[in-house]
Amino acid sequence: MKEIEKSIETCVSLVELEKIRVSLFGKKGYFAAQFNELKTLEGEAKKEFAQNLNTNKEHFLEILNQKKLFLEAAMIQEEMQKSRVDVTLFNQESSAGALHPVMETMDKIIEYFISMNFSIEEGPLVEDDFHNFEALNLPKHHPARDMQDTFYFNDAMLLRTHTSPVQIRTMLSQQAPVRMICPGAVFRRDYDITHTPMFHQVEGLVVDKTGKVSFANLKFILEDFLKYMFGDVKVRFRPSFFPFTEPSAEVDISCIFCHGEGCRVCSHTGWLEVLGCGVVDPNVFKAVGYKDVSGYAFGLGVERFAMLLHQVPDLRSLFEGDLRLLEQFR
Repeated sequence: MKEIEKSIETCVSLVELEKIRVSLFGKKGYFAAQFNELKTLEGEAKKEFAQNLNTNKEHFLEILNQKKLFLEAAMIQEEMQKSRVDVTLFNQESSAGALHPVMETMDKIIEYFISMNFSIEEGPLVEDDFHNFEALNLPKHHPARDMQDTFYFNDAMLLRTHTSPVQIRTMLSQQAPVRMICPGAVFRRDYDITHTPMFHQVEGLVVDKTGKVSFANLKFILEDFLKYMFGDVKVRFRPSFFPFTEPSAEVDISCIFCHGEGCRVCSHTGWLEVLGCGVVDPNVFKAVGYKDVSGYAFGLGVERFAMLLHQVPDLRSLFEGDLRLLEQFR
């Protein structure tokens, strides 16, 4: 028995300890054989033998458990030592980060409109039907309300599909004049080379007394803004339709890649569509209780501008976090 105790004491691994335990307490181990021998004894000899056997069994169980706890603690310490990280080491390979191209573009857009005395307004990402659709003159049957385009919740709430609800909330909370932009994230059920489920918009709104704001004012501010963003480009306005503006227009710039000569990016037209705009529809003013006012609104996709400014071919790559792309914008 002394030899068994010594083997337990000198054991250096849990595997080795388990072999000793099996040799003692297994079906064919030492104590199983001893209990079989007990059957051959009688009277006081049997009683004395059984007491000694139980005492030895408890003794070996105790020293086995103690040794197991010791070896487990030692193994944990060894693993911790192997995986230890010296946080004081200086990493020569560390490098400076940079603004994400989308945020950099957003900041540049905001800087321009702040310089033109626009305020910055924000609103909730989760909206209701009134602010997101109804107040913006989007009728019940409008395709934009379709389940395939909008993320709806069970309680009739939704993820905003544009930042226009911020314009509604601003007009409901303050009287004209209003001169604001509302940058932020928006959500739609799209995912392909030019669409993602979440993207960013900057929308603008100017409202003043009737006769003080016109399409001419809108045209001037957008032409100046687009030249600020893209340099010396030509700008054209094409008639279009938006439920919340009338008249409405889509705005193009001469292709910044081929300078209007025609290439793959501009589909050989020489023009790139960059934003939408128009004079605010009277129904929108009616929904917020405005009277005797006029105004204009515009909206643009920040990712669209970032792709053009940095020549990124796939919109999805702006959201993948690939360091090989992001390192180019230091």
